[in-house]
Amino acid sequence: MIIYLDTNVIIYFVEHNPVWWPKVSARLAAASAAGDTFGISDLTRMEGLVGPLRSGDARLYADFVAFFTRPDVRVFPLSAGVCDRAARVHALHNFRTPDALNLAAAVENGCGLFLTNDAKLARFPDVPVEVLT
Repeated sequence: MIIYLDTNVIIYFVEHNPVWWPKVSARLAAASAAGDTFGISDLTRMEGLVGPLRSGDARLYADFVAFFTRPDVRVFPLSAGVCDRAARVHALHNFRTPDALNLAAAVENGCGLFLTNDAKLARFPDVPVEVLT
């Protein structure tokens, strides 16, 4: 199964967030052990790189790039199909544009799960959403 990773999950993992890193790390390890792979979008990459670029932290930037280029991470483009579905997601469910794009990318690319810690996204009906707590 492909598990789509919301940007917050990746940031917590790469930056070793003291509260969330243990939870995210354990969840990603369990998924890997089960043979799952991970999906992200070009938007996810962009959102993850903003912090290190803003702070000028070259090491953290390299850590994000290393995560995005792992062999078990697939980067999905923001295709016309993804953008069209995101427009419907945004219109029907009133999610913010970045959330609508990420949810649409998960659906359009056949992901079996969307992993986030944003509880608002749990009400999305088109892909199972797991909210880390």
